[in-house]
Amino acid sequence: MSEDQPRSLLRQFIIYGVTHSGQRFRPSDWAERLAGVMSRFRPVGSRGGPLSYSPYVVPMFIDGVRCIVVDHRLRQLEPLAWNFVEEFAHDNDLRTSEREVPERKGPV
Repeated sequence: MSEDQPRSLLRQFIIYGVTHSGQRFRPSDWAERLAGVMSRFRPVGSRGGPLSYSPYVVPMFIDGVRCIVVDHRLRQLEPLAWNFVEEFAHDNDLRTSEREVPERKGPV
């Protein structure tokens, strides 16, 4: 793909490790635990062993806050998994947001 071709945008659902009241969510490794539970949900034909995260549910830091970034494609792949992460955020009163980012091309 050349630099002047538009890239498609991916929609992402972000769960922040901070409650609506501003408290940091515990345990401190919550994002890694949640991503580990969701690791089996992958694109067809993707690479990655049983000890790697799904490209659809990735722990990361955003503005110094531990987060989980969930690709909206998970919703089509496995609606129950999507509901699980949404309910996790809701049940734990965690802040969330949505964003669109350019799709990266490369190994999955």
